This record gives sequence, C-alpha cells and structure tokens, in this order.
Amino acid sequence: MPLNLPVIPEADDTPLVRQLVEIIRDQHERIGRLEDEIARRKGLKARPVIAPSRLETGAKLPPAPGGKRPGSQKRPKTAQLTIDDTRIIPLENRPPDAVFKGYEDFVVQDLIIRPHVTLYRRERWLTSTGGNLVAPLPAEVIPGSHFGPDLICFILHQYHHQHVTQPLLWEQLDQLGIDISAGQLSRILTEGKDAFHREKDQLLPAALEVSPYVQVDDTGARHRGRNGFCTQIGNELFASFESTESKSRLNFLEILRRPHADYVIDDIAAGYWREQELAAAVITALLGGSRRFAGAAAWHAHLQGLGVVAESHVRIATEGALLGSLIDHGTSTELGVLSDGARQFNVLVHIACWIHAERPLTRMIPYSDEHRAAVEKARDRIWGLYQELKAYRLAPDESRRPALEARFDEMCSGRTGFPSVDAVLRGMAAKRADLIRVLERPEFPLHNNLSEGHIRDYVKKRKISGSTRSEAGRRARDSFASLKKTCRRLGVNFWFYLQDRVRGLDRVSRLAELIRRKGQDLWPDERPTTPIPTVAIATVD
Repeated sequence: MPLNLPVIPEADDTPLVRQLVEIIRDQHERIGRLEDEIARRKGLKARPVIAPSRLETGAKLPPAPGGKRPGSQKRPKTAQLTIDDTRIIPLENRPPDAVFKGYEDFVVQDLIIRPHVTLYRRERWLTSTGGNLVAPLPAEVIPGSHFGPDLICFILHQYHHQHVTQPLLWEQLDQLGIDISAGQLSRILTEGKDAFHREKDQLLPAALEVSPYVQVDDTGARHRGRNGFCTQIGNELFASFESTESKSRLNFLEILRRPHADYVIDDIAAGYWREQELAAAVITALLGGSRRFAGAAAWHAHLQGLGVVAESHVRIATEGALLGSLIDHGTSTELGVLSDGARQFNVLVHIACWIHAERPLTRMIPYSDEHRAAVEKARDRIWGLYQELKAYRLAPDESRRPALEARFDEMCSGRTGFPSVDAVLRGMAAKRADLIRVLERPEFPLHNNLSEGHIRDYVKKRKISGSTRSEAGRRARDSFASLKKTCRRLGVNFWFYLQDRVRGLDRVSRLAELIRRKGQDLWPDERPTTPIPTVAIATVD
C-alpha cells in the first residue's frame, strides 16, 4: 500500500526530521519487498507493478499555428474496404424546385453472425443397367462434413487463437443457433488435421536452412494426467512447439533433427563424445562398427551388441549420434542456440541470455543499505556493459572487442564483500563465452525475450484449457500454436490462412517457403556454411 506521510510544516522541516522521513521511506520499501518475497514463496501473487501516471509527465508542446495536434491526422477510413451492398436513400418531401446534386456517401461496417443452412438436393438417376447415379456435391462442400468451411474456421480460430474453451465455445455456438454436439466440436478441433500437421512439421527444417540462430525455451505440459513438457524453438521467422514426456538434451536433439529418424556416427559425434568425456573404450567400440542406423530400435540393438549398457554411456552415445544425424542432414555446426541457461540446450554454439544472467540480482532482497548499494552497483555495471554490447551489435567494430572483453572480465572479477552478489558475478564469469558471443557473431541477440513471448501464449492456453487428454488433442494444440505464431511472425493473417487451408485453395503461400524467402532477405550472408565431414558409413536397418 502507498506510504502517505503528513505534510510537514516549514518550521518543523529540520535536517533531523528529513532524515527520519527517509528512514521511514526506506523501511516501508523494505517491508514491501519482504511481503512480496513471502507471497512468492507461498505461491501467492505479488503486488502488481503499476506504471506511473502520465499526468506526472511534462506538459505537451502546443501545436504549430494552423497545424493539428500530434496523432490527430486523419486517414481515409473506407479506402481499403470492399463495398458489399449499396443502397440509395431517396430524400422524402423535397422542395419542388430542388436540383439533384448527386450523392453523399456514408459507409457502415457490420459483421453478420447467423446460421446459414443449405440443403443440397442432389439428383439421382437410375441407368438402364441398374446403376445409381447421384450428382456430386459442389467443390466448396468439405467431403464428409455437414459443417461448412466458415463454421470450421470460426471454431478453429476461437479455440486456438482466442483461447475459448470447448464448453464455452459449444455454448456460444448453441446460442447462435448451430446444432452441434460436444463430440462433433471436439472432432472438428482435433481430427482430420493431417494437412496442418504436415505444414507445421515443415517449419523447423525450413528455418534451420536459413537461420543463423534459434531461440529455445520449455514449459510444463501435462498430458493424460501426467507431467510433461513443451519445447519451443523459434526466432524472428517462426515458432515451433513440440510436447513430449521429457525436456532432456536427448529430447531437444530429437526435436531438432526431425523429420529424420536416423542415428549417425561421424567426426561430429566422436567430437561430442570426447567433449563429454565418454569412456575411451566406449568411443573406440562405437567407431569400429557401422556408422548409420535407420531408427531407434537398430541403434539401441547396436549398443546392446557392443556391451554399452551403462545409463550414462547410452545417453552420451545417443546424444552424439543424434547430433551427427542433425549435422549430416545439413544443419550448420555454427548454428546459434539462445536459451535461458538450461543445460539441455547447451549444444552447438550456445548463447546465454543477459536478462536471465542478471535476474538473481533483481530478485535479491537486500538486508542492509550497504548490501542494497552493492546490488545496485553490480546491476548498473551489468546493464552499462549490456548497452555497449547492444551498440556493438548494431555497428560491429573489431577494434572495440578487446576493450569490451576486458570490461566484462573486470566486472565479473570484482568483489563486493557480499557473497550473494559475488556468486552472481562468478556465475556470469563461468558463462563468459556464451554471454559475449555477440562479439564474434553480431547477428546473435543478447536476450531470449522473443522465445519467452512465444511460449507465454502456450502457457496461457494451458492455464485456460488445462491439460490434453488424447494424442490427437496434444498434436493439434502444438500444430496450431506453431502455425498461429508463425503466421504472426511472417505477417500472414491467421484467419485468411485458416480459410485458405480449410477450403483447400492454396492461395496463401506455404509457410515454409515464406520462411526461406524472408530468411534469405533477413540474413543474406550471416548463416555460416560448414562442410559436412565425409566418412564411410554403412546403413543398418
């Protein structure tokens, strides 16, 4: 709650009184922070952060003489509208000597929402040979469906874009006069969506062809009453969601290399095994046999045959073979992976998020004025360097790199006298290469906010509609979340996209093609090309 101090008369406003007022304000802020921390630990909501009133800002400058105030410029409101109906309104009781001077137009926009039921009476003819001929349905009728394309698009848009729950959506349709059961509504949302699933599966491979980096994050996604996870991979061009039972590095690599399902042993895999300190005897055994395996069954049978059965050995060996498959199918070894610091995403060229690195200081509750000053000083230095790196990213200058690297090292090596603050700085020092990756690759972002925004929409859907209960429902949620976010990133109207795909028109370009085109425009020369090691490999089915 706000601190309301009484007005102190000028005669009583002594230095001692002012000092006491400052102490009261400091204690009030400290109590507020402690209350927020207690609420956080109890799982309660903290106090909302309310932006300051605009009334406190300076007065706006008056408009120039004869000019309009800023923001008041009018645009033609009807210039881009399609007129569907024109009605001429005659003037009643006009004077007999009046002269007709044309029309004065007035445009009204409206939305027509009402049931429209069509009965198709198809002719039936009996041939002389006893055959039965029936006139085919028009092309606009979806085969096997008693619901029209506009209604299907409305249902998909309301559920996946507006996050309307199925019970509320069914109630809404019922009130509009649509005769549909809850089961039919569920089938429209989840079944017969193979075309959408195929287009969603094309997003990530297309993006990996043209993108120098991806941003990743994950969140909880319960399925059939059990805890699961949803992994989001995206950047400025797309967003792809995939729900699974795990959020391990194995799971992440399996998602990255889709739609491929093979396991490849090559120099990339061997290098990964050595980096992860896999036992030398296991590496020798793996490199001595076949080099390519068609699927998980063949791969695990191979490991069993080699006697590689220890859990850690199987995990590291499989991660390396998945990474080998990913690179073998064309993904660059220089692909950047920007994350919040979760270890499962630390593959290829890993990039750390500055906001997540600094966040422990933001959440820290100072216990003294000295502690508070140390926290604020550390934060000021971090964000000062961040602004320098941001400027470097916009205008790279190799001559500035040594100074920026030295400034980072100096910041992280300093000691404040408070272990909690020093621990955060030591943690940043341990991620030095990941945090200043922008100095060698200026196209890399400095934070993971885009991915956080992508996955926030998925979390909102999960909170509103709960967990999924069928494989079809889980896949539909992932596919439409991916397609909706990708349409937004590419500037494609999601409603028009649904209309085009449901009707089978294919007038809206394939999203994967748009990703390739816009990716080449956005990063024409920044995606590195890494030669794929050539090794003699034999396929094992």
